Amino acid sequence: MIVENFSFNKIVGDKKYAYFYRMLKKSISIPCRNEFIQVQSYGIEVERQDILNNKLVNVERECIENISPERYKVHNLLKLLYDNKVSPLHLVDVIGDYVERNGIKKPTKLKAIWNLPEG
Repeated sequence: MIVENFSFNKIVGDKKYAYFYRMLKKSISIPCRNEFIQVQSYGIEVERQDILNNKLVNVERECIENISPERYKVHNLLKLLYDNKVSPLHLVDVIGDYVERNGIKKPTKLKAIWNLPEG
């Protein structure tokens, strides 16, 4: 589900580039002891649409799910991507650097992200 969206257009010659920066939310199941619990998780999608003569000629899109359960952290990252006009082609590299510098746990370590007990 899209919970936030920023966009802007850039015109270069005859081509228009429409950029979209979206915060995504979904519920994921996390194993905890002998059961699964549902947790909200936020991710980011960046899309660029290339439009020539009012026709869509190309779409570039990249998405990273489950960045953090903390919406404000993902919002701050989304705003940073938007403010710096980051292309979808560079999304993975930029988020990787941001996560390392700012201490957001990587999605593969879900138990650590949500501070769940082991087991």
